[in-house]
Amino acid sequence: MREKQLTRSTVVRPESHLPPPLRPADARRAVRGAVARQLPCASADLADALLVTSELATNAILHGGGITGFDVDVEGCAVRVSVSDRSDEVPVAEPAADEGGRCRPGGRGWPIVCRLARDVEVAGLPRGGKRITAVVPLRPCP
Repeated sequence: MREKQLTRSTVVRPESHLPPPLRPADARRAVRGAVARQLPCASADLADALLVTSELATNAILHGGGITGFDVDVEGCAVRVSVSDRSDEVPVAEPAADEGGRCRPGGRGWPIVCRLARDVEVAGLPRGGKRITAVVPLRPCP
């Protein structure tokens, strides 16, 4: 997995003409549909891709001011998921416990994304906000 820091980019893939998903479930449904259409033999092996999608969508809603763009592509035996939001803040992994050893709620989504994805890129958008793209491998088709 290769993780990149936030960079300002003037060349960004155009946002989809469809409205972005409003909920993580909508984003997961879009990933399932894209894989089923383009790589039907891998449709049963989506757990990692769906978890990454859910975490990116949830983080955009909770920490990024909402989902402003969403894109999913199937490339070979991998799924590329991109989620845009309004925040310029780069995601960070928070310790699971505070200084006193008490468990903190949340803070586990970004490490999950970084562990399951083969490649993660955080890019600033020209008009503000960011786009996080994660490439999640699927098992090769038989």
